[in-house]
Amino acid sequence: MENQEQIIFQIILHGGNGRSLAMEAIAAAKQGDFSEAREKLQECADALNEAHHIQTSHIQAEIGGERTEVSLLMVHAQDHLMNAMTMKDLATEFVDLYEKIK
Repeated sequence: MENQEQIIFQIILHGGNGRSLAMEAIAAAKQGDFSEAREKLQECADALNEAHHIQTSHIQAEIGGERTEVSLLMVHAQDHLMNAMTMKDLATEFVDLYEKIK
């Protein structure tokens, strides 16, 4: 279970970092700093890609026969990641919109 918890916390960590970076991208765009906003979006994408890679590896292990217990913590990690991915998409739209307006 310890390895399972480490995997879960890595998904939460990278998902949370991605969400924070998406919000930072919006804030930078709001201030008119589009270079910074795009940089934050790229950092966000990198963090979410790392979380997605961990998630995919975990799913592939289960497909390969390694059974995993679905815990509330795992559900939380998945929810956290999906919300962060949505936030990235919205942040990209906000940055584009702010750039178009200015």
